[in-house]
Amino acid sequence: MSKKEVEISALSDFLPSGTFQMVEPFLLHYKVHLTITGSRTTVLGDYRNAIPGKTHRISVNGNLNPYAFLITLLHELAHLITFEKYGHRVQSHGKEWKIQFAELLKHFLQCDVFPSDIKLQLSASLKSPAASSCADDALMRVLRNYDKVKEGHLLVEQIQRGEIFQTINGRQFRREEQIRKRIKAVEIDTGRVYLFSPIYEVIKVT
Repeated sequence: MSKKEVEISALSDFLPSGTFQMVEPFLLHYKVHLTITGSRTTVLGDYRNAIPGKTHRISVNGNLNPYAFLITLLHELAHLITFEKYGHRVQSHGKEWKIQFAELLKHFLQCDVFPSDIKLQLSASLKSPAASSCADDALMRVLRNYDKVKEGHLLVEQIQRGEIFQTINGRQFRREEQIRKRIKAVEIDTGRVYLFSPIYEVIKVT
């Protein structure tokens, strides 16, 4: 997985217009070591607290659209601020983090930096923010509307039962029934059963 450090000013290229000035004070105040990574399928961002000899570290996937990038950055900043207040005495995604994340989001919602559909879904998510942005299916569906179009790419939930799809790493699966919030799929080569998020991005095999 490739990573690269970015100058704070270069961060504006990844954020929605006009929001760099809103996040810069946090990064400077807490002396955040920020890296931009390649695509990660299981996480959109990551936070590592400061330790002797190292400052707070945040990484964010560089392939995210500007709105998803901003939300992910705020998610990780909420971890940082929560750690500054409570250290390791609270759960990673406990009520303290949820309160802090909600406060950050409210500030940006009030400044009208998000399109109406994202703003509506974020307002609903504020009641109980998910531990990961990519775990909030409804929010991810809306954010996907602002991704660059990828030819042939679909969500698992858009694949019909019995059809074959392929993950980014080339593994092929047959789509089966939905089990609660996950979709069952059988790997073609091994016959093993896996459960996919309905909004996991795949390629349909024709």
